[in-house]
Amino acid sequence: MTRAEDLIAGLQDRLPDLEALYRDLHEHPELSFQEKRTATVMAGRLAAAGFEVTTGVGGTGVVGVLRNGQGPTVLLRADMDALPVQEIEKVPYRSRATGTDQDGLAAPVMHACGHDTHMTALVGAIEQLAARRGDWSGTVLAVLQPAEEVGGGARAMLDDGFLERFPRFDVALGQHITSAPSTHLYACPGVFMAAADSLRITVHGRGGHGSAPQATIDPVVIAASIVLRLQTIVAREVAPNDVAVVTVAAIHAGRKENVIPAEAELKVNVRTFDPDVRSHVLAAITRIVQAEAAAAGAPRAPEIAPINGFPLLTNDVEATRKVMAAFSEAFGTDHVHETTPKTGSEDFGCFAEAAGVPSVFWNFGGFDPALFPDGPERPQVAVTAGSAPGSHSPEFVPTGLEPTLRRAVEAMLTAAAIWLGPGVPAA
Repeated sequence: MTRAEDLIAGLQDRLPDLEALYRDLHEHPELSFQEKRTATVMAGRLAAAGFEVTTGVGGTGVVGVLRNGQGPTVLLRADMDALPVQEIEKVPYRSRATGTDQDGLAAPVMHACGHDTHMTALVGAIEQLAARRGDWSGTVLAVLQPAEEVGGGARAMLDDGFLERFPRFDVALGQHITSAPSTHLYACPGVFMAAADSLRITVHGRGGHGSAPQATIDPVVIAASIVLRLQTIVAREVAPNDVAVVTVAAIHAGRKENVIPAEAELKVNVRTFDPDVRSHVLAAITRIVQAEAAAAGAPRAPEIAPINGFPLLTNDVEATRKVMAAFSEAFGTDHVHETTPKTGSEDFGCFAEAAGVPSVFWNFGGFDPALFPDGPERPQVAVTAGSAPGSHSPEFVPTGLEPTLRRAVEAMLTAAAIWLGPGVPAA
């Protein structure tokens, strides 16, 4: 086992450069599977640190390999993609980028989920490992993954021969920024993040003039009825001791106030922790959508198509306990928290599941502790109250870069040190 403090030594001198890298990444976000500039920047940093670099894995993914003698292989992963969100002006390096979304429409782009911090922390960790080769042994596999936001990036890399093309790894480690105080860490042994299903629902009606609704079948009214009725699935069909979330986050219909359109589109997102609950919720959505369309006399059956999906993210219990113990020893027990499962979703677990090895995923806080009056143990209270921004918000920009990035790098190195072999004394 490697001494984590040896890997961290000298990190403070690296922080100004890492902050500059973060600002650059934040200012130049790219959407899922479009991370070309981002991949180039990441590949350059890996190559400069002495890694063997492969680009274009799974589309835009980047993989770096650093071999340092005999010992275990540790996979360290960060995601690269951003979201179609318009950033509000809070920092001088805010994003003004635009892109083309999955529907082919122009959209603003922002790192509203903090993937810029993930990449920066990974770069900090791999540069420390490269500079401190005398303090550890083994192989580091650095993975810069595309398209986490659409649930397809990890699978695309695996489908592109990831397991066959790169060294077999013994553990997979990853992290995600969260709306919590900087320097605090959060982990959950076992099931940590929900499975997710996203659906596109198209409801067909009969269009016509807004002055003569009797001559039409209004798909907007059908869509509105569907939205309201879908809320009853969780309220009346899922047991109180089970967990499910059904969200309708997008409705598109029509272009003019006096033209009743011929169709309406809804985008629905479902989060669950149990396969039976998932099956029931998805079946209930189909039942309700079809019934509401039939009740309105729709001329055609509605169409329900998947957009993307995420599997459950399950942390290896023993490995997670080891990581949390190492965090507590390094940073103090008051800065390490065992949290409960989250209804957010991640595809990070696909790598370890495909390889049949343990994985550990944790969160690190990124915001001023003053935003969390209820303390670090209950950060979600501040998000719910609106005093701290949640992920996917146009305000989701870390408020303490130095402590946030430093702790994220320290956490990744501390976790990696558990598996990496000891340093080899100089001859």
